[in-house]
Amino acid sequence: MEIYFEKENIWTLDAKGELLITIMSSLAQEESRSISENVTWGHRKRFADGKVCVPFGHFLGYDRGPDGNLVVNREQAKTVKLIYRLFLDGYTFHSIARELTSRGLETPARKKRWYPGTVESILTNEKYKGDALLQKRFTVNFLTKETKANEGEVPQYYVENNHEAIISPQVFDWVQEEIKRRREGRGRYSGVSIFSSKIKCGQCGGWYGAKVWHSTDKYRRTIYRCNDKFKSHCKTPHLTEDDIKEAFVRAVNQLIENKADVLDSITLLKERLTDTEDLEEERDRISTDLNLLADKIQQLIAENARVAQNQDDYDRNYNELVSRYEAAKTQYDKTCEAIQYRKARSRQMDSFIKELRNQDLIKEFDARLWGSLVDFITVYSKDDIRVTFKDGTEIRA
Repeated sequence: MEIYFEKENIWTLDAKGELLITIMSSLAQEESRSISENVTWGHRKRFADGKVCVPFGHFLGYDRGPDGNLVVNREQAKTVKLIYRLFLDGYTFHSIARELTSRGLETPARKKRWYPGTVESILTNEKYKGDALLQKRFTVNFLTKETKANEGEVPQYYVENNHEAIISPQVFDWVQEEIKRRREGRGRYSGVSIFSSKIKCGQCGGWYGAKVWHSTDKYRRTIYRCNDKFKSHCKTPHLTEDDIKEAFVRAVNQLIENKADVLDSITLLKERLTDTEDLEEERDRISTDLNLLADKIQQLIAENARVAQNQDDYDRNYNELVSRYEAAKTQYDKTCEAIQYRKARSRQMDSFIKELRNQDLIKEFDARLWGSLVDFITVYSKDDIRVTFKDGTEIRA
């Protein structure tokens, strides 16, 4: 079927028309490429200048300020803080999504139904602690507009203290460590209650889970028992919620009664375990090596393009340099991760010290204290229940 373009006076079945269409499509593609490159350059220049841009229409907690930067939306910030609090109280991404949906709170897209992925994106977005990582994704193809996560292909820029934080850096780092712990933990993490994935079996090392006894009659009650009890033939006892609460109260009061000595020990331990000076020196050294290796790779490529060489020798030298670079990059990433872990651990211990210093003896279970002080409980027998606090202190309740 022939098509006639009136404006260009082109018939598609005509040989001349086919040539003109080919030429015009090439020109259009080059124009699209040029526009895409200009727009990309503008974005990257803005990133390099530390200017933050977010889709405010789909971003919870912040509005666009007069200068184009992020300004806290106080009402939406309440939802963000609620999400972080629920997560630290033991909720999972799924259970937080259900809770927010049941409360009728709006999502970043101003919808009423929440999804786990949306919750996770809020819990892992550094902008909520006042910083901004720029160029997380980039466009791969200017025609299809396909994008991918930036894994080092193009520069990234990290801007600290760019805007007012909704979540303190201490809480944000605490959440990242908790996300990592849950993913690396043995078995699937459960967020059914504040006691889920907080109680360990002293025999097999597995987690206790909630079980319902007499679910259909008046004797119904919830107990906690090793999830691998029958698989590993564990002899550890089950616990009721009252058993757990009583053990917690006893352990906390023992901790508070000796808090002067405990605080002295924690302070010394913190200085030893959270010092990052050596790691930061190693990071800087590896960074220098990476820059040198990158320069050598660029020089090798440029020389091969300029001067004829034996390609086998070139490939061997290139592969060796790339291999050394990748090994150094892996070590660099591990060192940076270790620094972040120690800094997060330091903030966590500071929070623990502050909480303990201001705490008096308690008479009944306090869910807030449970979330802020306890790392986990290990059950060996009814008479041997040990509470491990977030500073590493273990007390037999």
